[in-house]
Amino acid sequence: MENSKSRWLGIGLQVGAVLLALVFTSIILLIVNTPPIQAYITILRGVLIDNSGHIYQEGIANTLVAWIPLLLASSGALVTFAAGLWNIGIEGQVILGGIFTTWVLRLLQDSPMPAWFIILVGFAVGVIGGALWAALAGALKTYGGVNEIFGGLGLNFVATALNIWLIFGPWKRPGIASMSGTSPFPDRLWLPTLPGLRLSPWSLVIAAVAFAVVYILLNGTYFGLQIKAVGKNNKAAFLMGIPTSRYRMTAFLICGSFAGLAGAVQVIAVYHRLIPSISSGYGFLGLLVSMLVNYSPTWVPLVALFFAALNIGSIQLPIVLKVDSSLSGVIQGALVLSVLMVDGLRKRLVGRFAGGGQ
Repeated sequence: MENSKSRWLGIGLQVGAVLLALVFTSIILLIVNTPPIQAYITILRGVLIDNSGHIYQEGIANTLVAWIPLLLASSGALVTFAAGLWNIGIEGQVILGGIFTTWVLRLLQDSPMPAWFIILVGFAVGVIGGALWAALAGALKTYGGVNEIFGGLGLNFVATALNIWLIFGPWKRPGIASMSGTSPFPDRLWLPTLPGLRLSPWSLVIAAVAFAVVYILLNGTYFGLQIKAVGKNNKAAFLMGIPTSRYRMTAFLICGSFAGLAGAVQVIAVYHRLIPSISSGYGFLGLLVSMLVNYSPTWVPLVALFFAALNIGSIQLPIVLKVDSSLSGVIQGALVLSVLMVDGLRKRLVGRFAGGGQ
């Protein structure tokens, strides 16, 4: 009976958190003289319905294009959160994945090797790049005593600066230095896409398989049980004989691998070159998605899809309502903040119920 009450209380509070976020965003919109309902409808139409009232295939495809790297980043973040780590450096790890992928494709693009082999190597090296950058953050935390938040933020700045330097320096387009990025790779090194759309079915497969791996890893393996023990109580896990340092480093490596894979997808399947904003903020957004689902893998694909739809749909706001598209970031941040606040309230109320109202 008590478990049933706690469950319904949790559901009610989660719904309340969503409503609270919408109320907050609506107040912001009213302050800037924008009808909230019309803004939300505009975002929805930007994803599902085109100007003629038909199903907007391009909007749906673009939403899935954004969903793929976001799902990869969110999946990786779940592993470090399970280990009790705030891997803020995941943004830089996405960037390094893109840099490493670009590096190997530039080396091999004129070689006689089969295109499929070069693409596979590009993905593999991108994974390695993200993992190496994450390993550096992990080493700073595990062996240097540097808080992973500060270490990760510092590495993010380094990764961003390195990316910009490569684009405007050694890898710049011949004769020009362009914000559009490096020279595009040959068509044969692009992942095949659906006709007339930017969406690659292979990218969808990669994202789905990657998420399945994380889900099984955290919920169906001894490793997942051990890493959760480390995250719940590091000292107790150490006293029980769990090699906590090794598990934390492994968590960083796994997360960095998924982030690097997201960067590789951005280079090979989306932009076909390295651009200054190659991460597109998906690292930070992946952290928000993980927090919004309370670090549980079950709802990650759906919430990531919702966040991706917000990003794509909000592009219509400046066109239709003269409102900046950054409104989607306001909604996302308000959602996460509301859920975290409500989760704290839920724990207090559940504690009271468990204590008999004391």
